[in-house]
Amino acid sequence: MAALTSPSNTSKDTTASTASAASKAARAWQRVHRLYAGEANRPLRGYLVVLGTYAGLAGALTAAGRALGVRLPQRISTGDTVRVAVATHKASRLLAKDAVTSPLRAPFAHYEEPAGMAELNESVRGHGAQHAVGEMLTCPFCLSVWIATGMTAGLVAAPRATRVVSTLLTVVAASDFLQIAYDTGKQVPGRVSGG
Repeated sequence: MAALTSPSNTSKDTTASTASAASKAARAWQRVHRLYAGEANRPLRGYLVVLGTYAGLAGALTAAGRALGVRLPQRISTGDTVRVAVATHKASRLLAKDAVTSPLRAPFAHYEEPAGMAELNESVRGHGAQHAVGEMLTCPFCLSVWIATGMTAGLVAAPRATRVVSTLLTVVAASDFLQIAYDTGKQVPGRVSGG
């Protein structure tokens, strides 16, 4: 006669098996982290939170586009690509470095010093997800991925509005370039002042 297993024993076995698998996964993660980071304090779990958030946002944009019946364009023009590229550059610098946007970074960063041209140098603070988000918010290269995703999604779903926003940011970037060129020109040695 076969032994009967009570439902409570099956539940206990499943719980123990799940706990054992979770313990093995935690040990494997600790080993990967140790082999990757060595003695450095790298917030890999925080990076996973950031990556998961990005993947969730990209998935939500895709799902919203499908639900609204948005179709991918046959192609994106060179003009749109250049405009979105310059706008992405400017928006990422505004968010990551501009003095006026420092309140957005303050929970994740510490002010260090002015960096010139209305930009700041900041150091990341905290641990785990706070540190990972701080690295992203103070790094224009990191932010550009997020901004480019939003701008490209906007170009597909709402091209007219996205062109207006990207044109605005492109004009601001061009103005910045002209301001820097003007200031540099004023400092050229041997310049004769009018009189």
